[in-house]
Amino acid sequence: MTLRPPLRIPGITEIPPSAPGMRIGLFGGSFNPMHDGHRLVMEETLRRLELHALWVLVTPGNPLKDNSGLPPLEHRVRAARAFVTDPRIRVTGFEAAKGFSYSWQTIDFLTTTMPDRRFVWIMGADSLADFHRWQRWRDMAAKIPFAVYVRPGAARRALASRAAATLDHAQLDETDAALLARCQAPAWIYLQGRQSTLSSTAIRASRNGR
Repeated sequence: MTLRPPLRIPGITEIPPSAPGMRIGLFGGSFNPMHDGHRLVMEETLRRLELHALWVLVTPGNPLKDNSGLPPLEHRVRAARAFVTDPRIRVTGFEAAKGFSYSWQTIDFLTTTMPDRRFVWIMGADSLADFHRWQRWRDMAAKIPFAVYVRPGAARRALASRAAATLDHAQLDETDAALLARCQAPAWIYLQGRQSTLSSTAIRASRNGR
């Protein structure tokens, strides 16, 4: 197992409170910065999946990206918390405290330590297109259900992806979104809906005058 040196920051890296039986969405990313496109995904998945809570998992760094210019974890967590207004959404950097480098480690830990919660992984369609590049992606899909939310220009590539083809047998109809958190993995759903063209990359570029 690949682990980072644990980074514990009081008030930043704790696991959010929860209770047995809760349906909890897990929405991971660098969030550099969080923007209205993220808010849209959170609002839609909370409503349509009938979740009790959504945990924003601010990662210490994406192993598939260059993290050399990534702001400190504490800065990104606090900025995301200031952006979020729905009390059901909790922002945490707890992966850093555990030394996790990969999403499968997070899922394995949560499903092992909290087997009485119903976790759902949430990702954008652009992430599904590259999901087969994630370490142990098949193990992730076998552990918890996941919801894929449409992203502008990414639908065709996502639905034609290796992961989508491999997991075709486990795809639910969009009308069954409210059942997803109660399903036994593997199970996933592709959600159409409101879209935003915002991206963290474009926002950073505009701030830098590019």
